Amino acid sequence: AAVNTAEQDLASVKIENKKCIGTGGAGKNPSVAEKLYNEKADDVMDFLKYSFTDKIDKIFVCVGAGGGSGAGMMKPLILSSREIQENAKCKSNKVGLILALPKHSEGKKVCANALESLEKAYQLVEEGIVSPLIVVDNEKISKMFSNLSVTTFWQTANATLAGNFHLFNLISSKPSSYSSFDKKDYETVLESGAMVFGTSRVSDWKDPVSVARSVRENLKNNLICGGFDMKTSNIAAAVALADQEVLANLPESTLDQAFDQLNRMLGDNSTLHKGIYSSAARVKKNPDGTEQKILELNLFTAVSRLGKPTEKIEELKKLI
Repeated sequence: AAVNTAEQDLASVKIENKKCIGTGGAGKNPSVAEKLYNEKADDVMDFLKYSFTDKIDKIFVCVGAGGGSGAGMMKPLILSSREIQENAKCKSNKVGLILALPKHSEGKKVCANALESLEKAYQLVEEGIVSPLIVVDNEKISKMFSNLSVTTFWQTANATLAGNFHLFNLISSKPSSYSSFDKKDYETVLESGAMVFGTSRVSDWKDPVSVARSVRENLKNNLICGGFDMKTSNIAAAVALADQEVLANLPESTLDQAFDQLNRMLGDNSTLHKGIYSSAARVKKNPDGTEQKILELNLFTAVSRLGKPTEKIEELKKLI
């Protein structure tokens, strides 16, 4: 379900359920959007119920933190979503939040809105209303994908985030002949506050040092938001996927070292939920038309219960 204060912002959203609660936007002023929402809160609640039906596991609110509509409607949308979850008797009443921070080029007012939204989001985490909180840093993403064209930039960035979610959703429902990452493990990670994802492909999987290093690097270079101190977290998930041929030749000790590396990056009394799964190898098409299997190890990580991204907060303060 998409809600906005401007029709033109909804026009390009390719979903069926859309609702406009304004006439021309909020003009980067969160209080305007919040006032519009409060005036039409019952209408929005009915719209959300109609959109979701009663088959709900968890609602995620996704907002642009810098704009007037996103920053102004963030908290009331979360509270409405929580009420819907409670009425639907969901297992958890915590609402997920994906908060997109603006690029530097969007200006001081937008950065000020983003900082205020970030502070509000963490307050809602502390109050036990929001979990997980996923902070998406568009400035960081624009630097990581700087070589992409305008038409493919957002598609690639969005698919990367959605792909991580999709993988963990699927894996948590699948059995494994090796080590399973089950639904209960996933629920624990999702219910533990601020969260980041990491992902990496390891071609040199026969070298234990390379595998352990990749775990360290994939969190430092995660695609979502920097500035988090991993020592503030004590709960994480790590999933290894590889072709049967790789798993047949990969020493158990190599993966143990990699998982231990992640544990050492976390705070005291940490819990690491892990899974090892067999998956089909990627196939590369050669110039002569033949196909070649790419034998590699794929590592996916999710770290939650993180403190505030202090570096990012200081960066926004300087921009303001």
